[in-house]
Parts: sequence; structure tokens; C-alpha cells
Amino acid sequence: MRLCLFLISISLACPHFAAAVEHVVLRQNGEEVSVAGRLLVTAEDDGMLLLSADGSLWTVPPEELVRHKHDDEPMTPLSSEQLAARLRRELPGFDIHVTQHYLICHNTSRAYAQWCGALFERLYKAFTNFWSRKDFDLHEPEFPLVAVVFADQASYAAYAGKELGDAVNAIIGYYSLRSNRMTMYDLTGVEALRRAGDKRSSAAQINQMLARPEAERTVATIIHEATHQIAFNCGLQTRYADIPLWLSEGVAIYFETPDLTNSKGWRTIGAVNQVRLAGFREYLARPRPADSLATLVSSDERLRDPKQSGDAYAEAWALNYFLIRQRPKQYLAYVKTLSEKKQLIWDDADGRLREFTQAFGDLKQLDAEFVRQMAKVR
Repeated sequence: MRLCLFLISISLACPHFAAAVEHVVLRQNGEEVSVAGRLLVTAEDDGMLLLSADGSLWTVPPEELVRHKHDDEPMTPLSSEQLAARLRRELPGFDIHVTQHYLICHNTSRAYAQWCGALFERLYKAFTNFWSRKDFDLHEPEFPLVAVVFADQASYAAYAGKELGDAVNAIIGYYSLRSNRMTMYDLTGVEALRRAGDKRSSAAQINQMLARPEAERTVATIIHEATHQIAFNCGLQTRYADIPLWLSEGVAIYFETPDLTNSKGWRTIGAVNQVRLAGFREYLARPRPADSLATLVSSDERLRDPKQSGDAYAEAWALNYFLIRQRPKQYLAYVKTLSEKKQLIWDDADGRLREFTQAFGDLKQLDAEFVRQMAKVR
């Protein structure tokens, strides 16, 4: 199960970028909360969207605003050292493992934190190399990328349940658009993946355990969420902008399965995702509705609906796979258009469909070729 959190409550907005730091006091659940950050958007109803120095996004509805002021100093992102200190205060007893791009905040073994850091850095390199070869200009993250790793599912659920609610027991890890963090737990503690005699004392043993076939979907989920984090921090996509879920989720699925038996992690980016391919073929055989492509690209509803999400995720992967191979120039232009979307401005279904057909042409013809080409994939 995948989840990206959209916690938006502000009305139609007009972008307004400012160098000054906005100091805001808002009232939430009967308590006053102070927030300082870069003002990104001022809404028509005087609500605001702020980016704080730790990378969190704050939506400030006008009814929660108590007072605010700004100064002339630009907002400076926290350094790795400053953010690590804040994480230690927030999560007493946790250690910090630092890599080039990541802060792994953990109360699990150091070996597991190191394994996570190495895996994420390999993904980061593979992801950025993939898009740079396609002449898409990504940038370095403005903030250190944070992953919070709990020792076990119970402590993870106690922490993440505040954000995920009842769904927390079905989700092993997630990336939050609001906090800009990944949250997960030690996958080697999942009973279904353990065998008699397993130990977790070294990265090699961890890698061996999680390279087993029964662990593939579990690891793929974490890589999927890590892909979202990179995409939203390196300029491929913008948090709280209208990025269609079929594209955002399809890209994450495209990268989600690593080769843990290989030291580089990814030998063939975009290899056929056999789980999603099987799901798509089953969906085609049902049979697939004639308007399936139109409903997928014009709305996020199918991907958010638990009853339809399995088919929708399979089709989202298949559509990205098809377009990357069969329409590479158009796909790249479309992704670049989406990367320039402004925050808190949402297209309606007709607008999304129009933007898609402008990029890829007649929907009926494209759909016929899509189905025909995917029937050849093995």
C-alpha cells in the first residue's frame, strides 16, 4: 500500500514568493503554535503556505491565524548538524546516521541504519543519473533528506498513527509531503521475513535477508517512498502542486524494485515490474473499461479508492513504462510541464485531460497502441 499525504485546507491561491521570514502564530486544537518560515503562497482568503527551515510545509487557514509578522532576513535551511540536533530533541534516545544526502534518525541497530543510508544513496544516484541522461535538470535538495527508522512495528505505529490513523497497521513506511520525511521501521524485524538463525549484526546479513524473494515487495515499498522523497526534493515534482497521481505513483513504481544482490543496487532501471504487469493483464482481461485511460489521467480518484487502487496502480505503472519507451520526447516535455506547476492551484478533470492530450495526441489512438504494446511485454 502506498501513501503520500496531501493535507491541504487553503482555498484557491496565487503564488507569492518572498525572501523574508514570516513569523506566524496559529491556534490548533485550542493551543497556540509558533511557526517561522518562507512565505510561498498567499491565498485569496488570506491563508498562507509556509516552508520552515527544517523543510516542513505549513498550511495556515485564516481561521487559525492569530498574528504574524515578517523580518528582512531570508529563511536559511537548517544544516545537517542543526537538523540532527532538532531530531534528537524530538526523538530522545534516537541516533543519527549521516550520509551525503540523508539523515537516518533511528533507534534500531547502527548496521541497519547504515544499510538504509547506503540503499537510499544508491537510489539517489540512480534516480538523478536517469533523469540527467534525459536532459532533465534536477537540483540538489535544499534540505537534508530525513528518514526516521523505528526498531519495531509497534513503536512505528505509535508514532505514525497520529498521521496515518487506522491505516498505520497496513503501511510499513511512507513519505509525507507535509513533513518532507520518510518514516519506516526495521524490516528485518518482520516475522514473515525471518528464518531460524537469522542475525542482524552486519550490513551483509541484512542485505542477504532482504534480498530473498519473499522480501521483495516489502523492500520495494520503502524504495517507492524514497523515490517520492527524491522526486519532490530535486525539482522533478513540487510538493502541494497538482501532480497527477498516475504520474507520481507510476514513476515511483518504475524505480521501486532494486537488485539487492548487486553492489550498485540497480543494474537495469525500469525493468519490467512483474507484479504490476500481472495486475495490468488481469485488469485487461476483465475486461478493462473503454474510458480507463481517460479516468486515470483526468482524476486521482481511482488511485485513492481502495476498491480500485490495485488496478489503477498497475495501469499507472504500465502507462509510464509505455510512454517512457514509446513516447520519450513527449513524456519528458510533459514531465517538465508538470514540474513547473504552482502550489495550491488545482486543475479540473477537463484541464488535466486537455494537458495530457496536448502532450500525447488523440486519446483513443494512444490507448489502442498502449494496450497493443503492453501485450508484448514479458
